Amino acid sequence: MGKIYYTKPSITELEVEYATDAARNGWGDHCYDYIHRFEAAFREHLGSEYAIATSSCTGAMHMGLAALGIGSGDEVILADTNWIATVAPIVHLGAKPVFVDILEDSWCIDPALAETAITPRTRAIIATHLYGNLCDMDGLLEIGEKYGIPIVEDAAEAIGSVYRGQSAGSMGSFATFSFHGSKTVTTGEGGMFVTNDSDLHEKVLTLSNHGRARGQAKQFWPDMIGFKYKISNLQAAIGCAQMQRLESLIQEKRRVFAAYFEALSDLPIQMNPQGSDTINGYWMPTMVVNADIEFDRECLLGAFRKNDIDGRVFFWPLSMMPYFESVPANRNSYSIYQRAINLPTYHDMSTEDIDRVVRIVRQEVGSE
Repeated sequence: MGKIYYTKPSITELEVEYATDAARNGWGDHCYDYIHRFEAAFREHLGSEYAIATSSCTGAMHMGLAALGIGSGDEVILADTNWIATVAPIVHLGAKPVFVDILEDSWCIDPALAETAITPRTRAIIATHLYGNLCDMDGLLEIGEKYGIPIVEDAAEAIGSVYRGQSAGSMGSFATFSFHGSKTVTTGEGGMFVTNDSDLHEKVLTLSNHGRARGQAKQFWPDMIGFKYKISNLQAAIGCAQMQRLESLIQEKRRVFAAYFEALSDLPIQMNPQGSDTINGYWMPTMVVNADIEFDRECLLGAFRKNDIDGRVFFWPLSMMPYFESVPANRNSYSIYQRAINLPTYHDMSTEDIDRVVRIVRQEVGSE
């Protein structure tokens, strides 16, 4: 029996072919060819007007928030349950993150609490589609329109997820995606900034290239202090191949989740939800054990390790980190992480692999 990783990419000869071509020929006049192809493919998939490939999702978020003019003294509202990458750009810009609780069923930001947290200093609300689960975008967009506050989609984990006919990442003022090696679509490291706002697109395009506007005639003349968050042509080449295989990649993620869901459906747990009018891309199958059940996630992780299986903990509440002020009033965030775990998932995960994981879960949570 081989090791079961918590995730791994799906790389075929197509990715190798494109990356090889980029390495051999993607220089000089052709140094942006695969980048432009990758951006075009992503725009087409998402149905967005503009897309800028970046070196990371974090970089895309940093530039997007900067382009909104967010800075010192401003506040940005986001869910307490999040990865650090979502909040770091807020801090880098000198703004204050305001952590609110998550909904118990979707594990995404609670719109009602987000509205309650709005102050005259609020400049944006970030909607993180956690593990492929979808935020209540209708509720959030209504709040955004009511108060004139941009709703930003952190869709790092949500490629393949669809909310009432609209792809995750196509509804907010802007959205960001991740192509880290753990994601459904990967370029090793990388991200994408997407928007339908032409002015915002132009600002981020300038920021992404050291502040050099594309209309600037002077060589090496930056119009502002910008960033260096551009993806490489080599990475984009892999991304182009992944986009050609996108539907297959998404369906394999959904296959693995469906197998887990069926095998564990009789246990006292909740798994990633999918509403009747949504499609979950199921980037990371996750189980949350019911609060009235005795459960120790460290015991489960230990059992996984003994059986050569990787597991991941649910994200800690960001407000538990020592550099932020704790917010124990975020009841769901402070409770769910202790009762939850991410299950291994990758595109070619076999039935035998899934059965091995299920067997250990049932030993720790239920009975065989």
